[in-house]
Amino acid sequence: MPDKTLILGLGNTLLRDEGLGVHLVERLREQHQFPEEVQIVDGGTLGLDLLPYLAGVGRLLVVDAVVFDAEPGGLIRLEGDAIPYQSALKVSPHQAGLQDVLAMARLQGCLPPTVVVWGMQPASFHEWGMTLTGVVEARLADLMDAVLAELKKWGINPYANPPLSSHEGGRG
Repeated sequence: MPDKTLILGLGNTLLRDEGLGVHLVERLREQHQFPEEVQIVDGGTLGLDLLPYLAGVGRLLVVDAVVFDAEPGGLIRLEGDAIPYQSALKVSPHQAGLQDVLAMARLQGCLPPTVVVWGMQPASFHEWGMTLTGVVEARLADLMDAVLAELKKWGINPYANPPLSSHEGGRG
């Protein structure tokens, strides 16, 4: 299995909770240093344009808003065959993109051997806005902990960045 790991955050940051995956990978980058074999990608809504990122990847961890009939903020983990590669089941608000990428990767023989999706039930993904809803924002740390625990199971232990002091990262 290739040693390369890809953490892929998906979503449209203009539609509140729909941008969950992108918000989470941005925070991962801000708060942690990863080994060079780990690539973190803001996949936004790129769809099939994400296929080249899968080349040589042994483990793919996708973070996304996932509709799974739970209370807003509920977390879900899908792995392997539990991920609907082709179906009418609505998994994600922009599911066609993720499903198309995974189905095409499978057809081309470049689907990583390990694929895990960590998601959260959105409260809003049709409402315009660049911030997460309160309930999703409140659970973002739990989702990050779940992602970091998944990576730890894979033998990946990122270093935490020291917090920025108010004068280091602020705009003055």
